[in-house]
Amino acid sequence: MTIRVMLVDDQVLLRTGFRMVLAAQPDMEVVAEAGNGVEALEVLRATQVDVILMDVRMPHLDGVEATRRICAGGQKKDAPKVLILTTFDLDEYAFSALKAGASGFMLKDVPPGELLAAIRAVESGDAVVAPSTTRRLLDRFTPMLPATSAEPSRPELERLTDREREVLLLVAQGLSNGEIAARLVLSEATVKTHVGRILTKLSLRDRVQAVVLAYETGLVRAGGAGA
Repeated sequence: MTIRVMLVDDQVLLRTGFRMVLAAQPDMEVVAEAGNGVEALEVLRATQVDVILMDVRMPHLDGVEATRRICAGGQKKDAPKVLILTTFDLDEYAFSALKAGASGFMLKDVPPGELLAAIRAVESGDAVVAPSTTRRLLDRFTPMLPATSAEPSRPELERLTDREREVLLLVAQGLSNGEIAARLVLSEATVKTHVGRILTKLSLRDRVQAVVLAYETGLVRAGGAGA
């Protein structure tokens, strides 16, 4: 199956570079481009897209707000997945985009191989924020979230079993499935099953949204400590 990709960036030269990289792949096709969020939303009304490579800072409508609007109906199976492109000094925008529904983010100077792997991962339903990067982002920007009480406030969390809550805490601390398996003395397949059930019970798309939820509800606080 061919992955239909849309490039959204106000820098034409950058879009050209990404297009050349993607055009060399037998399983990818750039089906649309846009120079800002407004253009992207307009193009999406008439174009079927699987993955959007979204810049953050653009004129008229930035990537965060465009992502929010694209992901507003996030439960639709045919909704495109958004992969945010950012730089180290724009991490706060990437964090906002993750909250808005993006499936992950990468740096603009990412090696081509990593970019291609990320596109394939996002298209298949995975998130592409490395656990160590998730931890760094959340530790830095959790103070930007609304204040919460000491106890988790979202009723949906009560649907989780004790083991699922334990797994969610470790996911929120930035541990990979393998690391969680080692910590809890479980198989990696079992951990993956628990993560899948957590996402289903909490109506979340991927583990990135699970991490953000854990911090927003106070289940985990900045620094990775459990509530």
